[in-house]
Amino acid sequence: MEAYRTKIKIKDPKQVILSNLPFRSGQIVEILVLAQDEDREAAVREFKALFKETQSLPQIRALSEEEVLAEIEAYRRCE
Repeated sequence: MEAYRTKIKIKDPKQVILSNLPFRSGQIVEILVLAQDEDREAAVREFKALFKETQSLPQIRALSEEEVLAEIEAYRRCE
């Protein structure tokens, strides 16, 4: 199965026009329409900004390999 992805902005909710598709005339294709959630995009942007902010805090520092291994061992002892 060949897949093709494109994005368009809906101008008329009664019809969608796709053009310049990479399929041959007469070929049967399956169409799946997924609406992009604009609120989700905003949430992703906010989440990335939060990551950037927290990673710049002075409390954040690089962990050594020994510290990582010690945390893993402590976790395993608790199981």
